[in-house]
Amino acid sequence: MELGAFSISLSVKDIQASKNFYKKLGFTVFGGDESQNWLILKNGEHTIGLFQGMFEGNILTFNPGWGQDAQPLEEFTDVREVQRQLKAQGVEMVSEADESTTGPASLVIVDPDGNSILIDQHV
Repeated sequence: MELGAFSISLSVKDIQASKNFYKKLGFTVFGGDESQNWLILKNGEHTIGLFQGMFEGNILTFNPGWGQDAQPLEEFTDVREVQRQLKAQGVEMVSEADESTTGPASLVIVDPDGNSILIDQHV
């Protein structure tokens, strides 16, 4: 099962302060919209998302169909196939991708320690 690009989505209290902190670690703004309280930052192959007031807790994020450079991959495991494989292994879904659709979709699961995992396909 290929999950695609990996990043961590951080729930932050002050997006400006968090952006400034991560810039000190060598991250640069790659995407997002600070006026909407979300930014994507990169440092080489490492990606973090900063999200103010959008969700509680931090989220491990995977993007099927994207490489670490946020460019579409020619071949990838569709999020609906990932979902079928996870369900077959008894993994419970918090939210599910609509299996009657194609293209962008997402699902959310939670690991045994309560960490949310978002599998979010944009292509």
